Amino acid sequence: MTATSHPAPNPGAVLESSPDPLLVVAEDGTISMVNAAAERMFGYSRGELVGQDHRMLLAEGFRNDLQRLFFSLRRDGDAAATQPIEAYGLRRDGSEFQGEIACSPLPANPSAPANPGSKTGLNIVVAVRDTSHRQETDDGLREAMSLLTATLESTADGILVVSSEGQIAGVNNQFVTMWGIPRDLLATQDDEAVMGFVLDQLEDPAQFVEKVSALYADPGAESHDVLDFRDGRTFERYSRPQKVADEVVGRVWSFRDVTPARVAQDQITKAMADLAEQSAQLKALAFQDALTGLSNRQLFNDQLASALSGPCGTAVDVLLLDLDDFKEVNDILGHHAGDQMLIEVGRRLRTCVRPDDVVARLGGDEFVVLLVGSLDPEAVAARIVESLKVPVWIDGTMLRPSLSLGLASINEGAVDASELLRRADVAMYAAKAAGKNRYLRFRPEMMKALVERTDTEAGLRLAVDNGQINVHYQPIVSARRGVVIKFEALARWERDGEIVPPQQFIPAAERSGLIVDIGTEVLLRGCTELRPWLVEDAARSLAVNVSGVQLKHGDFAELVLAVTESCGVDPRQLVVEVTESVFFDDDAHVIQQLMNLRSAGVRVALDDFGTGYSSLCRLQELPVDTLKIDQSFVSMIHTGAEKLPILTAMIGMAHGLGLTVTAEGVETAAQAAYLMNLDCDSLQGFLFSGPEPRAALGKALGQAGRAIAALRGERVSGNR
Repeated sequence: MTATSHPAPNPGAVLESSPDPLLVVAEDGTISMVNAAAERMFGYSRGELVGQDHRMLLAEGFRNDLQRLFFSLRRDGDAAATQPIEAYGLRRDGSEFQGEIACSPLPANPSAPANPGSKTGLNIVVAVRDTSHRQETDDGLREAMSLLTATLESTADGILVVSSEGQIAGVNNQFVTMWGIPRDLLATQDDEAVMGFVLDQLEDPAQFVEKVSALYADPGAESHDVLDFRDGRTFERYSRPQKVADEVVGRVWSFRDVTPARVAQDQITKAMADLAEQSAQLKALAFQDALTGLSNRQLFNDQLASALSGPCGTAVDVLLLDLDDFKEVNDILGHHAGDQMLIEVGRRLRTCVRPDDVVARLGGDEFVVLLVGSLDPEAVAARIVESLKVPVWIDGTMLRPSLSLGLASINEGAVDASELLRRADVAMYAAKAAGKNRYLRFRPEMMKALVERTDTEAGLRLAVDNGQINVHYQPIVSARRGVVIKFEALARWERDGEIVPPQQFIPAAERSGLIVDIGTEVLLRGCTELRPWLVEDAARSLAVNVSGVQLKHGDFAELVLAVTESCGVDPRQLVVEVTESVFFDDDAHVIQQLMNLRSAGVRVALDDFGTGYSSLCRLQELPVDTLKIDQSFVSMIHTGAEKLPILTAMIGMAHGLGLTVTAEGVETAAQAAYLMNLDCDSLQGFLFSGPEPRAALGKALGQAGRAIAALRGERVSGNR
């Protein structure tokens, strides 16, 4: 009788037929197989579970239990799988249930073919049983564990619990993050490897080990110390014994990252040291100018007050001075050269006075000398002016400084320090107005000039507020086309029936900042009043003068474009005229404003060229389109037979740089013909028309037309 051969049972069929939920979990924690009972228990389909991390099926606080079983199976073999563990499962719908987990290693199938792509390692069969029907009242334990876990995970400290045998019993996530310990290293339960990883980060690992050894030699001891890391971090370390019924069962270590606090403390310490040093320096320099070593404003004020409170009849003289055109030294040679000049000026001032006289620098290029009991203060003032006529050599460059000095004395009726300084200041500005490089003693009539200047500014402000600034237009003629192609808009102020000269009120407007409002009004009026003329020919344009004060306003370019848009004027028909002085400071903001305007189509003209410090070579660096030759050069043409190479060079080089050229101040036919023969692009001046109000534009155009016709007739006749 032949024995019947039975096929070996299929492991998959065995798992599937089990009434208990079963899962096969790989050592890396991924699920490789589940049975139907597991699908029903957790509410997931097989396809949704296979390949996923098994911890998705465990409630918070129990997600590392299975990983610990892996370690135990590795270490103790089958003996570790004898006792089930209590845990809470997590269903797909988010509900939790109390359960029991049992594990056993899954033996490898020696007859199964090798799969090169599969992961080798331990696999376990996990059996899950729902124990919710049991009546054990462990809800309190569950809640306590949940609260404990939440507390440990919510603290900012890193927590490490070590058993009395020295093995790691638990950590929170903050501990792992703070120390940067890889999860897979922690999962090996290789405490020596973890300790090595920790020690490698410390500046003094030996001290760390020594402290740990001392604490384990005295289980009941507590400690608090600081750990310094090689990467600059700092941790505070706390340690205390963990007791159960007065018996030490382990030790809790708490780590806190105090790096920001340590850095802040170091910064505070350094700041306090710096502050103490600065305080000492300030105390030493409280009465001394740091650059020149002279007295400063505070000491001068104290000495002046003391002198004025001295015996009646004592002569007290104040000599206030500043350097003429000192700003140009800084602009052209740089601030280092300016500083060197100030130091030299301070040295020369000291040689002009007695040892006990006070010489102070008030700030910038402003100095003051206090004479007490001087018999001849004007001789001292003259000596100071003469001392600066000797050239100064700075970095190989010879400079000839000059100053304007104002002298005021107590015997002129000044009764206090501020009045004495005020009078010296008025005299100093009178010296500047008189031609600079001189001194003047204060006279009462000087105050009249100051009052007039103040009155001009007050009247101008009222005129701006009341809309009393008018706009006149002067035509600019195209030499090639023989027609008016542009009008320059010019501000005019009529006060008490008289026209105030622009050279008088424009500086006042710039000093007071009113130039911004005046410039905006001129632009708005010009665009509005000339729009009908501009729309007739796209080649026509309107030119407006722009001050450096306006350009320094942050929204100047946007304001200009907003005005042209509101008036319906094409930005390409607008020309803004600036002087060379706006480029002295090399202000990137000013340059950017002009570049923004040019990118929108607005053209830029350099006005009064030749009167400042620009060179033709520098023009290629500036955002300009047109060069306006100052009338001082045009006035050199008398008969038209002159040889003026400077004009030839200006026009030729400007054309070479791609710029157009306009000549200002053309008053005679000889001047116009001479410039036209040099291929000057445009002409402007009283030969064609002076500035006229809007109502007289027809008159201006007529006069310009007649002048052009006469010029063309003369040129044709001359050519014959």
